[in-house]
Amino acid sequence: MAAVPLSPQEIEDRVAGLPGWSADGDRLTRTYRFASHFAAAALVMHIARVQDELDHHSDCTLGYHSVDLTITTHSAGGTLTEKDFALARRVEDIAPGHGAH
Repeated sequence: MAAVPLSPQEIEDRVAGLPGWSADGDRLTRTYRFASHFAAAALVMHIARVQDELDHHSDCTLGYHSVDLTITTHSAGGTLTEKDFALARRVEDIAPGHGAH
């Protein structure tokens, strides 16, 4: 089944339930900060596993003490869909275990 783009109101409602995340046009974004580069890299590897499980992948940038995520659904024309929010929620669940703030 094809991913269906969310309406602006649906996006606003879902972002409200994800503190730290923001919708920037048709992208969902968040930056996580860490005490060490290793902790940041460990989160990136964990995110990669979750993305494979969901068969939905984000743009993920590893910094010295940070991880930047940008999520959109390319197969839906680069819009935000429920798949994007499902991935963001999963990342939110695992990030604290890696010391993210």
